Parts: sequence; C-alpha cells; structure tokens
Amino acid sequence: MRLTTYSRITTAAEVRTALAALGSPRKAGELARFFKTAPGQYGEGDHFLGLTVPLQRQLVAQFKNLPLEQAVRLLKHNRFHEERLTALLFLVRHFQQAPTEAARKQVVAAYLANLKWVNNWDLVDLSAPHILGAWLINRDRSLLYKMVTSRVLWQRRIAILATFHFIYHGQSHDTLALAEQLLDDQEDLMHKAAGWMLREVGKRVSLTDLRGFLKKHAPRMPRTMLRYAIERLSEAERQKWMAAQFA
Repeated sequence: MRLTTYSRITTAAEVRTALAALGSPRKAGELARFFKTAPGQYGEGDHFLGLTVPLQRQLVAQFKNLPLEQAVRLLKHNRFHEERLTALLFLVRHFQQAPTEAARKQVVAAYLANLKWVNNWDLVDLSAPHILGAWLINRDRSLLYKMVTSRVLWQRRIAILATFHFIYHGQSHDTLALAEQLLDDQEDLMHKAAGWMLREVGKRVSLTDLRGFLKKHAPRMPRTMLRYAIERLSEAERQKWMAAQFA
C-alpha cells in the first residue's frame, strides 16, 4: 500500500484517522482471539482495528513529524490496541532519533509515566528494549529490579524484556538475575519471556552463562521457561535438562 509522507507537523488525530481507515474487521477478529481478549484472559476487553505491525510501521514513517507530545496523546487517549502500539513505535522513533541526552530522557519519562497503556506482550516487546533498555545500558538498573516485583504482569515483562538491549551488547548479568526472580512467577507469559531472554543469552552472549543458570535452577524452573531457554541446544542436551526436572 502506497502511503503519503507528510513533511509538516501532524497530530494524534490524523494518525488515529489513518489507522481507522486502514483497519480490517476480519483481521480485527483474528487479533482479538490471538491476543486473548475474552473474559478472564490477559487481554480482556481490548479492541482491535485490524492492522499488521508492518503497516503500523509504515504509518510511523508516513507521520514521521508527529511531535512527542502528540505521540503521548495517541498513547493515552485510545480505544484500540493499534493506537497504543503505533504510539509506542513513535516513542521508539523519538528516542532513537533524539539529538541529545535531555531529549532521550524526555522520551523515557513519557514512557514510564504511561506504563498503564503498555498492557499487552507485543506492546512491551516492541518498546521496552528500545527505550528503557537502551536508556539504562550505561546507567543504574535498580528500576528493573523494582519493576520485576510488581503485581502488574506487564511491568514484570518490561523488566526482563528491557535486558534484551543489554544482551545485544554482550551483557548477561541482569537477565540472569531477573530471570532468577521470576522462577516462582505464576504467569505463563512471564515463563515464556524469561525463557526467551535466557535463550538469547546462550545465543548472543555465552552458552557458559546459560548452562550455569540451568545447572543451578533447571530442576525448579517452570516447564515453559525451561523449554524456551534450551530451544537452541542440541537434542541430547535438551533431554538432559528436561530430565533434571524429574531427578
């Protein structure tokens, strides 16, 4: 789909109108089921327009001059999941293109002030590493250790997903420490997130670090977390770690 790129300053209302125009009722229904929006599920009550992530990224490029305050407005005053995700993609763009530390700090402050809207796994995964993780790469990370104890599922996921940025820079300590704190988490979405980050430690940083974590914790790791963590290991080694849960 060919989209017009605006050179002038644009508004949240224009982005919202563009999102609505590109929505698909059929796709919206599929997304509602995929993101578990039925009563009692983690996405209960969420509503969708029916847009793919690549299309939302195109809209971010189209409305590239949307000011930060308008992106925050789109995030806060929303009816639909895609409005929140598109707003977060704008925040990522603002952070990555910010010319100064002060400008980046402003984006981080806006992100942290509006965490209530970062309330599904895709919203977390597409924003936390690129904003909070990138901000903390050379800073004190105690905020993540506070967030990982939150009663709010999505804040715990933000804490562990933020470390993806550290992993890309060859650092595993915080991922391992936070994953350890999540061993007793009751949410399967957290088991998947922690296992995924552990797998990435083994892939991008150190198999020794991953194996050290498994040696210490495999017997008590949630089954899903363990399966995700060992996904890239050999069949024989996967069987070894799975058997450790029954030793």
